Amino acid sequence: MTDPADLAAVERQLGRPPRGVRSVAHRCPCGLPDVVETAPRLPDGSPFPTLFYLTCPKAASAIGTLEASGLMREMTARLADDPELAARYRRAHEDYVARRDKAAAEDGLEPLPRDMQTAGGMPDRVKCLHALVGHELAVPGSNPFGREALDLLPDWWADGPCCAE
Repeated sequence: MTDPADLAAVERQLGRPPRGVRSVAHRCPCGLPDVVETAPRLPDGSPFPTLFYLTCPKAASAIGTLEASGLMREMTARLADDPELAARYRRAHEDYVARRDKAAAEDGLEPLPRDMQTAGGMPDRVKCLHALVGHELAVPGSNPFGREALDLLPDWWADGPCCAE
């Protein structure tokens, strides 16, 4: 069960009630949640493939700046040129699917279809750095592109929490 104070913080971060939250997957250095683990199916049964959902608006804004720079296109191109990187990214995808399937089983839910995307474009392209950074924050060492993007981000928490308590 997620702490009501954490759910309230996530609601302030998102500007709406969060859906399908299973737990806080990572905390920002400021102490607030910045990644939540969500159920693979929302309460109405609709699929929700993003297991690790980045909630911090400051982090999301900084990541948006990276996305606008063309970084995702460069990362995707590197997959074709670097077999080891492609293999690590495929392992990140496999990790994500396994964790998502485990969450479904723990919640008594049907797993998502095998052909459904994992997150962020895995395993063949880089489509959303927010999802890849969320994965890396929740499971350090799991996502090579999430790690690269995280290393490029400024200290988004340095001037205080993203939302008042």
